[in-house]
Amino acid sequence: MCPDVYGLFMGENMILIKDGRVIDPVSGLDGVRDILLSEGKILCIKEKISEDDLQGITTIDAAGKVVAPGFVDVHVHFRDPGFTDKEDIYTGAKAAAAGGYTSVVMMANTKPTIDNVETLKYVLEKGKETDINVYACANVTYGMKGEELTDFDTLAKAGAVGFTDDGIPLVKEEIVLEAMKKSKALDLPLSFHEEDPSVIENNGINRGKASEYFGIGGSPRDAEINMIRRDIELARKTGAAIDIQHISTKEGVEMVRRAKAEGLKVYAEATPHHFSLTEEAAIEHGTLAKMNPPLREEADREAVAEGLADGTIDMIATDHAPHTAEEKARELTKAPSGIIGLETALPLAVMNLLNTGKMRLRSLLASMSTNPARIYKLDAGYLAEGGPADIVILDLNEKYVYKKEDIASKACNTPFIGWEMTGRVLYTICGGKVVYKAK
Repeated sequence: MCPDVYGLFMGENMILIKDGRVIDPVSGLDGVRDILLSEGKILCIKEKISEDDLQGITTIDAAGKVVAPGFVDVHVHFRDPGFTDKEDIYTGAKAAAAGGYTSVVMMANTKPTIDNVETLKYVLEKGKETDINVYACANVTYGMKGEELTDFDTLAKAGAVGFTDDGIPLVKEEIVLEAMKKSKALDLPLSFHEEDPSVIENNGINRGKASEYFGIGGSPRDAEINMIRRDIELARKTGAAIDIQHISTKEGVEMVRRAKAEGLKVYAEATPHHFSLTEEAAIEHGTLAKMNPPLREEADREAVAEGLADGTIDMIATDHAPHTAEEKARELTKAPSGIIGLETALPLAVMNLLNTGKMRLRSLLASMSTNPARIYKLDAGYLAEGGPADIVILDLNEKYVYKKEDIASKACNTPFIGWEMTGRVLYTICGGKVVYKAK
């Protein structure tokens, strides 16, 4: 029940969101409501809240719009420390806010890597200076060399929300097994970059039509399939919670589906580019559509979308991977893999999942907020009185052209520039403050 707010508050630091379609995946709420925010919390959710006695309050008219939990991305690269010509924590946070994200989890492939408390504290403290909630995973192995486990206990106490060597696959089975045992004891997830380097000749391009077009070896689907199979088997033995990152193959999706049916703690992420594009985009856009794992075939894109639709894949995670224009201008086999993704995640999900009828809106919002927050144990992804005032306001019908000059990220390596998009973030509110407002 709402407290008796009338006459008790003068409206300082208060926001009233009026007449929006409020959707909370946790409680199942889906209806027109007003929401009152104060001091970083949701003070009240009810059908009508009068602003007459709330002097100086900021009111946002959300009539005809969707009001939902702020998005949560558990897979971003902010390149800080070490590669701040590509992105830094401040610019990454601005890109996140522009995409509707109020909480993000940084990957640990920085320089130095996040395999020590000093670097972990650096990124977390810098994250506190931004307008959103910035969390971080720590590395599984020192220097991401795959040889020696980091001090999981100390890093967890220092604030790591999970462990990953994302960017470099963990090849040694004995290392993975020991990591699973440690992560299970801490009840924290391990996230895996599933690409077997022994079968890849030139990464970032699918072995098939695209690799033949470019005359290179490419990355076969077995590179992903083999490692997912191995890690699911190890998860079965240990009972550890694992997160299969940026899944790209239909076979991989099916293995996760079967693991879930067994009751294993196997989770999975899908990127917007893997449910939106195929290897045809790599042929068309070259390095701007080069990524690890690569874009694959139409059957794989469909399988990823279906996996999200039936809950096999728990999370939409962008794998936001900024690079400089100079790096992406290199020849195909020498350019780095990855694209930015925070600012296009919502419209790509709307166009390829919601408007195609594959996903219902509440499930889509859960995959972008509630589910990642739950798996990574973050206080986010829900709307409730007394809960965090982390909210996104959306127009799911607005059409616009995605332009380079509108990008908030420091980087612009994406094949989506010039696309007509459907679905716009109008407001991002984090900690009760408006941190992004559409122009």
